[in-house]
Amino acid sequence: MHGTQPITGKMLIDGKLVESLDGGWLESINPADETYLGRVPMGSKRDMDLAVDAAHRAFPAWAALSMAKRAEYVNKLADAILAKTDEFARVEALDTGNTLGPMRNDVITAVSRMRFAAGLAYEIKGETVPATAENIHFTLRVPYGVVGRIIPFNHPIGFAASRIAPAIITGNTMVIKPSEQSPLSASILAELCAEILPPGVVNVVTGGRETGDALVRNPKVKRIAFIGSAASGMAIQKAAAETSVKYVTLELGGKNPLVAFPDADLDKVAAASVGGMNFGWQGQSCGSMSRILLQEDIYDTVVEKILDRVRKIKVGHPLDSATNMGPINNKAQFQKVSNYIAVGKQEGAKLLLGGGRPKGDEFDKGYWIEPTVFGDVTPDMRIAKEEIFGPVMSLMKFKTEAEAIEKANSIDLGLTGAVWTQDISRALRVSQAIEAGYVWVNGVGTHFTGVPYGGFKNSGVGREEGLGELLSYTEEKVINLCNGGIRGM
Repeated sequence: MHGTQPITGKMLIDGKLVESLDGGWLESINPADETYLGRVPMGSKRDMDLAVDAAHRAFPAWAALSMAKRAEYVNKLADAILAKTDEFARVEALDTGNTLGPMRNDVITAVSRMRFAAGLAYEIKGETVPATAENIHFTLRVPYGVVGRIIPFNHPIGFAASRIAPAIITGNTMVIKPSEQSPLSASILAELCAEILPPGVVNVVTGGRETGDALVRNPKVKRIAFIGSAASGMAIQKAAAETSVKYVTLELGGKNPLVAFPDADLDKVAAASVGGMNFGWQGQSCGSMSRILLQEDIYDTVVEKILDRVRKIKVGHPLDSATNMGPINNKAQFQKVSNYIAVGKQEGAKLLLGGGRPKGDEFDKGYWIEPTVFGDVTPDMRIAKEEIFGPVMSLMKFKTEAEAIEKANSIDLGLTGAVWTQDISRALRVSQAIEAGYVWVNGVGTHFTGVPYGGFKNSGVGREEGLGELLSYTEEKVINLCNGGIRGM
């Protein structure tokens, strides 16, 4: 464990740190060497129902607080999270397999977003509507009540902390269900919420899929937000609708295209391709640029530049500061990525680099896969159509602008995209034609404060990280002041 003692975490329900009523535990394994990291409670439906009930009871008093007071609580929680940056980063590097630097940055970014939400909340305003001369009409933004949030394994504290703020600053109370694959940091977050927030405002219930299902189906939960795969998102939509009408937003998978034309700076294209692949997360990011579409005249040149950069990626232990890429998060994901690599070979893609377990005794155990690059990939191949969620990059050729757009849009996912060209007219045409919720021009991967993020098609519904995210945690209510009598009277 590299000097870290095993963690025994607890859940947070109604302000108290507790174990599961059913006594079960969920163990977490270090993906680097398959050693025991710690455990958290395996929350049951009974635990989840208690958490939802606690949030439901806490809602009226929390919603009645002034915006200034709720902002004070959020900022105090942000301070406490920031003070534990190193602890969060270390635990998450071990638990997720992601490298230490990105995990530390996740904490810092999450805190920044919490502060942004606390300040932006004053923009949650209604409006007057001059519909008639005799009456006064105005709208209010009111909270839903209990919000359920399900967190993925790749950015546990980053997503949990940053997404707490928009939900509770607008007056909702909350139940968080962390990923069963990397749940340890959630127990630290639970401790901080217990110290700082009133009981029931934020509840943290760890466990497996049944735990999450109990949250989604609970009729007292009026608002659900989820980040994860498209298949899981569709299952959540269905389950949520089976018990009551809920507002569900989903940020789902991506198979994101980077399209490069001959007039682009080819060194920067190569750098953006490798950087956008998110090897620091082993490609386990919904925003990874896993499809690189290169105009045929520059294909060979850019491919060599990409391979030169990928060869320099240092694979190693996540806590080593020299490491650029760690292990795959868990055994099931490791097997999934390995199977896709085999499928790519079978379908005729050219394996240019990687594809196996790294050499060395330190890689004998754990879920290690080399940075992998396939060339001569065609749109009909599974590795070009399906989200792998691993360090596997597909390089593709195109002849014309129209062909590039067709290939970029040939799948049922549409989270992000990137266009590289010095022709502003082409940049505008292609960026608008790509079916994705977020498209960079001569850039890649960067999120900017206040800019909405989310996908088209099966990559999700709803937007986060901007004002729209805060608004999505409120319902619009109309008040009509009758000034000229009642119709029909």
